[in-house]
Amino acid sequence: MTNAPLLVEIFCEELPPKALGRLGEAFASAVTKALARRELLADGTTTHAFATPRRLAARITQVKRQSESRPVAVKLMPSAVGLDAEGKPTAALMKKLQAVGLAGIDPQELRRRVEGKSEVLYVDSMTPAMPLAEGLQQALDEAIAALPIPKMMSYQLADGATTVQFVRPAHGLVALHGADVVAVKALGLVAGRTTHGHRFQGARDIALAHADEYEGRLEDEGAVIADFATRRAAIAKQLREKSAQVTDRFEPPEALLDEVTALVERPAVYLGAFDEEFLSVPQECLVLTMQQNQKYFPLVGRDGKLLPRFMIVSNMRLDDAAAIVSGNERVIRPRLADARFFFDTDKRTKLAERVAQLGAIVYHNKLGTQLERVERLRKLAVAIQEGLPRGKSGREWADRAAFLAKADLVTLMVGEFPELQGIIGRYYAEADGEEKSVARAIEQHYLPRFSGDALPVGDTSIAVALADRLDALAGMFSIGAVPTGDKDPFALRRAALGIVRVLMETQPALSMELTPLIRKSAEVLHVPADKLDAVVRSVRDFVRERAANLMRERGYTANEVAAVMEIDSAESRPDRLDLLPKKLEAVREFATLPESASLAAANKRISNILKQAHQKGEKPGFVDHDNFPERQERDLYHALRQASSKAAPQFEKGNYTDYLKSFAVLKAPVDAFFDAVMVMADDPHVRHKRLCLLWELEFEMNRVADISKLAS
Repeated sequence: MTNAPLLVEIFCEELPPKALGRLGEAFASAVTKALARRELLADGTTTHAFATPRRLAARITQVKRQSESRPVAVKLMPSAVGLDAEGKPTAALMKKLQAVGLAGIDPQELRRRVEGKSEVLYVDSMTPAMPLAEGLQQALDEAIAALPIPKMMSYQLADGATTVQFVRPAHGLVALHGADVVAVKALGLVAGRTTHGHRFQGARDIALAHADEYEGRLEDEGAVIADFATRRAAIAKQLREKSAQVTDRFEPPEALLDEVTALVERPAVYLGAFDEEFLSVPQECLVLTMQQNQKYFPLVGRDGKLLPRFMIVSNMRLDDAAAIVSGNERVIRPRLADARFFFDTDKRTKLAERVAQLGAIVYHNKLGTQLERVERLRKLAVAIQEGLPRGKSGREWADRAAFLAKADLVTLMVGEFPELQGIIGRYYAEADGEEKSVARAIEQHYLPRFSGDALPVGDTSIAVALADRLDALAGMFSIGAVPTGDKDPFALRRAALGIVRVLMETQPALSMELTPLIRKSAEVLHVPADKLDAVVRSVRDFVRERAANLMRERGYTANEVAAVMEIDSAESRPDRLDLLPKKLEAVREFATLPESASLAAANKRISNILKQAHQKGEKPGFVDHDNFPERQERDLYHALRQASSKAAPQFEKGNYTDYLKSFAVLKAPVDAFFDAVMVMADDPHVRHKRLCLLWELEFEMNRVADISKLAS
């Protein structure tokens, strides 16, 4: 059977750029998987996905002309249903055989197989060979239906009667198996061998003689780089070469690089310029204007300041690109003029005078306006500030920063560029003469915005950042707007993660406890007294769950994270998230000790014994003397006291690794105890003392983590 490469291409109008890479990979993957399910792919087959603004394509190596027939046992029905008392086929069996394409088969060919308590009829058959045309038709239909299309278009074909739905109108279909056209249809199109080149600079029609010609002939004759990654690399290379003419400090933004790759088929990079007078506008505004509206790449100097130059990624490769450059320079000027107008107009009104306008913006219909929220943030930020290094002396700045934090929401600049909230607020605060820490907090209270982002710096910024997130969480949880599944419309998971990172990663450590912060935010929100504890508990659990997820993402095992996070006693200080990394490192170090596995198993056994004892009404506590009848009990008691005396100072100093290692010496006495002693003795006095010994052992060893969670 001859195997050959298979090429499938859908040629269409310009595809949505932000979805192109995903669409290309999804199309190639879906076609490949569908053919594999139909056994049309040979061993070692590979797939190459192609995606340009006007095409989705896949080339799959080693595709069969048809699948191979193979023996199969077809399950029919229970013998009692399929055969009558004389062993002849019933009407139900005849109908089933007809349904599976085996009508007229000799009943003697039926096989019986016992399955469980019943006997089932089977028949041996051969799966029919599937021609490639049939399999590819099904694969195409499935792949097109499964594409992650952000928004579907409906359009009519040339006959004026047939309506087709696809991401963009399709105008061509190629399906080549080696040198042969595969007879398939899709989107109202019949497959052929003709693809199309660049809209302006390539051959309009390219008749492919073989599937392997696709990429090469498209580039040579069609002036199209079909491979997304190759095109992206070419653009990045040209950007670096062109930027080197102006500055040695350039790194293309990944998202913008992906987007322009999806906008061009034959990339060429050119340098443009704008008037230096626009540099009086904050460079973040200019950069956002160029990147978001025009897809340009701004350039900065060695000092990080914006230069009056930018790079254009064009779809036209010309020897003389003066017309392209001048055209883009004309286009960018009014954009930059708008940004300057917004900036100059906004500065005429001080931020403090804008705060009242927040009363017209609803934060949530159950939580009031943005102005009401600002008043909550002020109270909460001041309360948080008292626990920060500057203490009460920083209350004035925390209050002022919280008062102004949301004022830029009503500016023209943020209305045009929502991404600048906080950033533009800092510029306006500086222009208004606000204290530096206040201006910085207006910007930094949004930090961290995403995973790996920087943290707020300084008391004022930290106080407002925590207040903003705590109010959001307490508020939304108090009205039942809790994230479910993948739905999180108010970005509460991100808010919780921000709290975790600020409390855990800020240096020097903040040493702040989570629960009092949540409780204060709920009190400022005036959560009803009968709901207060439930809201605090729910928010606390939600934040701690984000902390656990974060630590698992950072490489700690599920058992290590569970060992630390599930200890919730006052002694373990679970609300001190800044201690979490140290505890996890200590647990990881402890797990490497030769004694750890045995002690973890013993802890698990102790936990089970104590749980059963509690269920029977036992209430063990600390051991008050060493008057034990068995030597192994006394040995364990003294070993525990000695280990605890060495461990306690380490715990108080936060040296959790040495704290846990102090208990490694207990392996032998613990093993000896369980080998020789019956804990649940008949004598209630003896039983109680032994339970107290185990209770104290569990208490002392598990102040940092529940060691039993490490038991496999």
